[in-house]
Amino acid sequence: MKKNLEAEAEAEKILLTNYEKYYRLAYSYVNNEQDALDIVQESAYKVMKDISKVREPDYLSTWIYRVVMNTAVDFLRKRQKESIGLEGVEISHEDVYHEDDPMELLKSLEEKDRTIVVLKVIEELKLEEIAVVLDLNVNTVKARLYRALKKLRIELKSEMS
Repeated sequence: MKKNLEAEAEAEKILLTNYEKYYRLAYSYVNNEQDALDIVQESAYKVMKDISKVREPDYLSTWIYRVVMNTAVDFLRKRQKESIGLEGVEISHEDVYHEDDPMELLKSLEEKDRTIVVLKVIEELKLEEIAVVLDLNVNTVKARLYRALKKLRIELKSEMS
């Protein structure tokens, strides 16, 4: 019981300390302020509810990142299912990037690559930490990061032309 209370206190501390990081991560998925806030709130609830499932306290912080990412992905899947009802409706969409919003440029990346870029560049996690969060090999993380950064450079060059 005492151990569980300590874990809850530590999780609460991490959640409060890193709230803005979790928000930025969620925002990188949904590109909407209110949805990102909802995702962080839902993630915090899940963390506190499932804190007893964490076996290794040293990985609590990376586990919370994973909860936020999974919650964001679940949110996107749910939104996609809801939008299937609009299949017959044609919505015109033009890819236009705004120089002042780097998050717009990140939309050109696949979800898994965007996550790695956000965790490395915005959240400043080490490659080893990203590998733990995403449950990937460090070399896989490196390869995806460099491939994504190369794609972003190409996008930037073509936009400036």
